[in-house]
Amino acid sequence: MPPQHNPYAQPSPGAPAGPYGAPQPPYYGPPQQPGAAPAGGPRGGAGRAVLWAVVGAVVASAAWAGGVLVLGKDSGKADLRGYTSKRNLCDSSDLTAFKTTYPKPDKSPTSYTSDRPSMVQMYCSESLDKEDSSSSDTSYSYSYVSIEADLHRKSDPGPEFGDHWKSFEDHGSAPDDKYTTTAVDGFGDEAYLVTQDTVISAGEGESGSRQVVLAVRDGWMTFTLSWNGYASSLDETDDKIPTVERATDWVKAATKATMPKLK
Repeated sequence: MPPQHNPYAQPSPGAPAGPYGAPQPPYYGPPQQPGAAPAGGPRGGAGRAVLWAVVGAVVASAAWAGGVLVLGKDSGKADLRGYTSKRNLCDSSDLTAFKTTYPKPDKSPTSYTSDRPSMVQMYCSESLDKEDSSSSDTSYSYSYVSIEADLHRKSDPGPEFGDHWKSFEDHGSAPDDKYTTTAVDGFGDEAYLVTQDTVISAGEGESGSRQVVLAVRDGWMTFTLSWNGYASSLDETDDKIPTVERATDWVKAATKATMPKLK
């Protein structure tokens, strides 16, 4: 799926596409998911643009999972730890952790579930808006949350899970587009926090993006919850883009609240 042009993003020179469909600098206009309407679609006339930088991490997860199915061996009965297929992942998610800063709900989130004999893929994405965001046709979403939960019924994702997320540190060619991957305790069998911060000062404001992804493997279930915030001169509020540390707290709390709901 070719990327869409973002007239507002300021990507670092020479940033490569990277393997596995790695997260890229943000762009507006979500890709079309099979059988799902795009999030941030027309609302009240001309509609509004939405941030979709985080889709790269979701594509990475899906591409990696496909590689496991091709290269992995059938290891016997799947260890799904009680996780089950959900028709609508957005309905089964708990994003309360984001509500203090982003209390305005997304009225048309994107969600789909693909339930196949070898694998279940569940996906949800929602824009995050503040109460004072304008409802006019010229309003924009500057933050996004995305969730993917995969049930691997035929192949154990464990052997490749850690290396996949650690490999993000090999992406990027400049200091300001590098990813940092950190192992995290307290989530499933293993978990990794992947962050990127490209925000720079731009006059009196800021420009760039910040991304936080928490990836968890619990048995043969893999789960990712991602937040992405984008700073732009189009945002007329005085608020600064949340820090990586603050977003990390949100992502961890939302992951803790959501995973039990998938059983």
